[in-house]
This record gives sequence, C-alpha cells and structure tokens, in this order.
Amino acid sequence: MLVDFFSSLRRAQVPVTLRELLDLLGALEERLAFCDADEFYRLSRTLLVKDERHYDRFDRAFGEYFAGLPASADLRDALIPEHWLEADFLRQLSDEDKAQIEALGGLDKLLETLRQRLEEQDERHAGGNKWIGTGGTSPFGHSGYNPEGVRIGGPSRHKRAVKVWEQRQFRNLDDSVELGTRNIKVALRKLRKFARSGAADQLDLDDTIRSTARNAGLLDLKLVPERHNAVKVLLFLDVGGSMDPHIRTCEELFSAARSEFKHLEYYYFHNCVYEGLWRDNRRRFDERIPTLDVLHTYGSDYRVIFVGDAAMSPYELSERFGSVEHMNEEPGQLWLKRILDTWQRCIWLNPMPTRAWDYTRSTQMIRQQFEDRMYPLTLDGIERGIRELSR
Repeated sequence: MLVDFFSSLRRAQVPVTLRELLDLLGALEERLAFCDADEFYRLSRTLLVKDERHYDRFDRAFGEYFAGLPASADLRDALIPEHWLEADFLRQLSDEDKAQIEALGGLDKLLETLRQRLEEQDERHAGGNKWIGTGGTSPFGHSGYNPEGVRIGGPSRHKRAVKVWEQRQFRNLDDSVELGTRNIKVALRKLRKFARSGAADQLDLDDTIRSTARNAGLLDLKLVPERHNAVKVLLFLDVGGSMDPHIRTCEELFSAARSEFKHLEYYYFHNCVYEGLWRDNRRRFDERIPTLDVLHTYGSDYRVIFVGDAAMSPYELSERFGSVEHMNEEPGQLWLKRILDTWQRCIWLNPMPTRAWDYTRSTQMIRQQFEDRMYPLTLDGIERGIRELSR
C-alpha cells in the first residue's frame, strides 16, 4: 500500500526518495503511528516532505489517495457541541419562502441575538427558524437559508453569512504552476521598465568589438550588469471562501508574476484588507504583518494589484466589527483608502465575470472606490489593467 502511496506523491511532484520511504516504514514498525489517520498523516508528512513549500502538494496527494478516510476536525476553538451541527437535511425553500425571510436588523442586533440564543439553548435543533442548528431558516447554524446570519460549523451553501464562527485554514498559492499558455506572461511583460544593476557579469558584445578594434585587434572584453525589469509590484491576494473556485487561475497569475518581476512583494488577505496581512496561510493566525507596516515599507513607485472577487457582506467594507472572521476596529473601506492614498497606481483584478459585478453590492462599492479601475481576470482584462498601471 505504501509503495502506491509513494508513487502517488511522486506523481504529485513531491520530491520523495526511497530512503525517506524506508524511514517511514521503520517508524511504522516502531508504532509511532498506529490505527490513527491523523497520526499517520503527521508522521508521513514529517518524514517524506523536506521543504514546506511542498506541503500543499503532499496534502492534495494524501487526500486523493486516502479518499474516504475520516478527516479530523480542529475543535480547539469550538464553543458549541459538534453533534448539534451535523447536517441531517437541507430544507427546500421556494422563492416565495425566501422572499419572506427578513434580516434581523443589522450586525449589532444579529450578534446580540446570537448571545441570547447561546444562553437559552440547551439541545440540538434542526430545520427551525430560531435556534442554532442545521437546515431551516434560522440566522444561526449552517446548511439552511437566511439572507444574513452567523454560520457556525458546516460548509457554506448560499454565501450569505456576515460572520463565520470557525478558524478556517487556507493554502498558499503555488508559484511553480506551469501555465498552459504564455499569454498571461506576455500581458504582464507590457509592464516593463528595464535597467541594469548589480555586478558586471554579462558580455557587452558591441562594446567589446569597438574596444578590441581600438586596441589594434588586442582583445578587450567589456562586461555589463544583468538587464532586468525594474518595475516594482505589490500584489494583494484574496484567499479562501468564495475564492476557492478561482485557485487555478490565481496560481497561474501568481506564477507568471513571480517569473516576470524581479521586484515583487505579495501579501494575502481574506475578503478585504484590515489591520493585518500575512505571507503564509498556514501561519496566518500567528504571523500577522501589520498593514501599517506594509504602508510604510514600500515606496510610492510601487504598482499595486489586488486579486479578489470583491464578494462579501457590505458590513465588511462599511462597518466597524463587520469582518466575517474577527472584530475589526476600523471598516475595510478605510484601509482601502489608505492603500489608494499611498500608491496612486493601483488596480483590482476580479476573477468573476463582468456581468456578475452589478449583482453584488460589495463589488459595486469597491469598484467605485477604485474609480472604476477594476478589471476581469482574463487576458483582455489583464492587458487593460497593465495599461492603466503603465501610465
């Protein structure tokens, strides 16, 4: 079985060797992991993966090969019993039923009502319209329908929650993705400003010929520094949630940008930029970088590119405490304003089709704040955005 697993990792381009496979077999003989999928996962990843850049490839290969094995859930921060949150059914609602459901009256009222429910509820509920549970039309729980609520456990179905009560993990974008075409790279190359800097280690053929001729044929080599693209780019990448279907496209863009720009800095955020950003999604709760530090680190000559679907609750942009994941002291629009005030050349690339932008209030708000400098994440959209940054 482990030989096939080893082959699966090699097919996923995880650089494992036979020596590491033998180490894993030896560890299993010593029963360092026994009858526990989580223990085997941690042990095999520790022994087989030598570079954390390959963790994501390992996770995907592990999940595909051991499909059907139960996955563990991180319940460290759970405050509500998990068995309340098991989805028994998804209640089917007609359009008329959905039209009759009304919001509770704003974010503050929603959170206050949730506190009351937690104090009063002492058993599991499913299919109702009041208590924390599954299905139904209650604004608290998951797998049901409500125009705005707090999702507690379970998957997102209608993308309508204004708060999510769980610690979600996102993965980093893989910058080694090989593009199917070179079109994205060609589009990015239009944002170029060449310069030479560093050690003189490349032959300047024309100058060498001229100097040799002046020396009556005595060879006189002339060297110059490497020629590179001097444009500086700051990339802000939205990850997780509604961006999951667009991972492949974003990875292609990320991979192209890493290869085209010598001066490229990138940061991750979720839905909207707030007081903290991060460089590694595996450590986004522990290694936050203050957004103010980013604003004060990079000069005004940087070009800024946001990548995200701009789809979220309007509260996340306009309200204090509006973030879906934490209690932000300042609204998202204020942080976006600070970024736009710091860097004049700034665009937003949206992976959603243009026709869908008018149906999301938050997308309209961001598009207006960026003074219509939002472009679709297509080849044509990238080219138009690059032209805007080149002005």
